[in-house]
Amino acid sequence: MFKRIQVLVFMGILIGVFYVTKELWQGWLIGAISILFTISAIFIGLLIFFENRHPTQTLTWLLVLAALPIVGFFFYILFGQNYRKKKMFRKKGALDEEAFRKIEGESDIMPYQVEQMGDHQKLLVRLAQRLGHSPITFRTETKVLTNGDETFGEILKELKKATHHIHIEYYIVRHDHIGNEIKQILMDKARSGVKVRFLYDAVGSWKLSSQYKEELKEAGVEMKPFLPVKLPFLNNKINFRNHRKIIVVDGNTAFVGGLNIGDEYLGRHEYYGFWRDTHLFVQGESVRSLQLIFLQDWYYMTDEALLTNEYLSPQLVERDNLGGVQMLASGPDNEWEVIKHVFFSMIVSAKHSIWIASPYFIPDEDILTALKAAALSGIDVKILMPSRPDKRIVFHASRSYFPELLEAGVNIYEYHKGFMHSKIMIIDQELASIGTSNMDMRSFHLNFEVNAFLYRTKSTKTLVDDYELDIQSSNQIILEDFRKRALAKRFMESTARLLSPLL
Repeated sequence: MFKRIQVLVFMGILIGVFYVTKELWQGWLIGAISILFTISAIFIGLLIFFENRHPTQTLTWLLVLAALPIVGFFFYILFGQNYRKKKMFRKKGALDEEAFRKIEGESDIMPYQVEQMGDHQKLLVRLAQRLGHSPITFRTETKVLTNGDETFGEILKELKKATHHIHIEYYIVRHDHIGNEIKQILMDKARSGVKVRFLYDAVGSWKLSSQYKEELKEAGVEMKPFLPVKLPFLNNKINFRNHRKIIVVDGNTAFVGGLNIGDEYLGRHEYYGFWRDTHLFVQGESVRSLQLIFLQDWYYMTDEALLTNEYLSPQLVERDNLGGVQMLASGPDNEWEVIKHVFFSMIVSAKHSIWIASPYFIPDEDILTALKAAALSGIDVKILMPSRPDKRIVFHASRSYFPELLEAGVNIYEYHKGFMHSKIMIIDQELASIGTSNMDMRSFHLNFEVNAFLYRTKSTKTLVDDYELDIQSSNQIILEDFRKRALAKRFMESTARLLSPLL
């Protein structure tokens, strides 16, 4: 009993001391933490300064660190480390380049069809091949798939035809009607002996149910997340996402474009309503390039090497006047920002027109200056965007660029029929890009993307026709009217613009 009383007395003394000294040690601890984060913020500021980034990015990071040292510290750890990006993906970039050079070849000799192009087009083809290591082919047939019904109709049809393998790589996969329909086909094919490999982005598909994944795995589908993030707030992997959408069936047919797997892409979402999007069906030699992109991403996550003839020998399409097709992958593993550089080259090479559609428009200074210079020189520059947001900060940041673009003579349209999600660029109505890359800094600098570049193909003409129809379902932004927008909207746009280098 006496010992118990001693213990109780001792505990009482400890509690008393705790309450008496509580304010003192709390103040000391908070002060120490504050000093630690301030010193860290100053150190990070010096790192950013000596990295010689673009001045806009440098100033944005320095402002964030100065105004909010603790918040800025965590933001930088998650989103700002250039050296970590290079370290994380240096090996992948080297392996991908080696694979493309081995499979696609590294000759600088261009097909005779390229020599028939204009000088600016030949320069563009050479730039794309040098940066992306993917050759232009004139033995590929493409077909534009307009909107969800046409796209998923073709995808389901091709998946059902599979006899050897199905490779799927997607940013967003949903456990809904279309997701389950695709899941059932994949399960049936896997059970029948078809090899099915499914790569999904761990963040884009974070809502995908465990049941969905387990059912696929139990049926024999090999399913892997791309860059899984176990501690999302303490891991900068969260900032580098695989935004690619690729399907390859038996190595002979493929799909690439803007649509993820989800019912909203079929217009079945109450808020978005009609979903305007564009995808591409590919048959022939360029399927090998898409296959290579998938196989290298798969190898990066699984260490399974699959660069064999059974996967890399597509049936060629031998017909005249198919036009040229070139597939380019871009991502944080590349030495150069591949798609951004090709976009820039396309813009400055334009002679008559530049037509762009993108749901997210946050250009860096290079692209912004090129667009304004083109419009000021008399080129027809059109930008088509959604009239309603799905990401509000990005939406307001995009609109902050409107005044200077409009003043330069750029024509800006907001699509009002539904939600505009197409990712298109058309130059002089004869060159086009279609794929997963938005016209924003995230696609240029951070995401893994893939785009098809089309040179005088029938698909280019289809994209032109579709774009003209989309303009008819859009409202043109008039500079004088836009200047009259409410002060609160201007404040939101300016605030979002400050964050645009970080978005």
